[in-house]
Amino acid sequence: MNLRDLRYLVALADTRHFGKAAARCHVSQPTLSAQLKKLEEYLGVELIERQPRRVALTEIGEQLVARARRIINESDELLTLARGQHDPLSGSLKLALIPTIGPYLLPLIARQLRKQVPKLKLMLYEYQTEQLLRALRAGEIDMGILALPVHADGVDTCKLYDEEFMIALPKGHKLADRTSVKLSDLSGDSLLLLEDGHCMRDQALDICGHADLDEDQDYRATSLETLRQMVAAGMGVTLLPKLSTQGPFGTEKSVVIKPFPKPAPTRCVGAVWRKSSTRSAAIKAVCEVVMNCKVTDS
Repeated sequence: MNLRDLRYLVALADTRHFGKAAARCHVSQPTLSAQLKKLEEYLGVELIERQPRRVALTEIGEQLVARARRIINESDELLTLARGQHDPLSGSLKLALIPTIGPYLLPLIARQLRKQVPKLKLMLYEYQTEQLLRALRAGEIDMGILALPVHADGVDTCKLYDEEFMIALPKGHKLADRTSVKLSDLSGDSLLLLEDGHCMRDQALDICGHADLDEDQDYRATSLETLRQMVAAGMGVTLLPKLSTQGPFGTEKSVVIKPFPKPAPTRCVGAVWRKSSTRSAAIKAVCEVVMNCKVTDS
């Protein structure tokens, strides 16, 4: 048994397909299949249920995959730690962002990241908050950027910036000419929100909890861009984080963006990583780039 065979097993667990797993591991399908068969013979148990057009893991196979992931991640940490002694700001850093931050923050910081940490290769992922924290704890990512606070054991956090929320109205709305809009002004409007699992849904509900706004129970969006289009279609109003209303994201002519009166409701955006991480220097460098970019002027 070796790390290579464990990587084959994890790839098969992720893809549930011998051909796709082999491609991911850069080997031929017969090679991967033969090595996994040898692994089963060595362990003396069946790990894989081989059926026509379907691959499944046995119960013991699922248990071994969970442990194999930890072994692989620990071995990668060893390699990273050793390489980091030569240049801690080089190599790969697996960074995940939640969907309401990633598309809007990354274009603003990409150039500065390349300038400040040119040898650091960012591998980017997008997860909802709970998925991100699970991936972090499992060692599948090195760092996350999300809305704080988070409640998770064994992690460190760093505040990056505060971001105001804005109100998105359909063109022609009775409040479209206002300089700013209070929640009480929206009494009777239909509130459009993201689906369950997005932390911004909970934040919006908290902000709007005392206003006479009824959530549209027949529609929940999967992304901020879908919310924006539903507002443009006159289906209701919504809250958007400020970054998602700036630059190319604020050009939808059928949507009017209005600020709240001061002090506006905000969210705290921050970074999270494992306390045991060996990539602390690279993580700190990424955090400093984000904080120095002054991504919001609020």
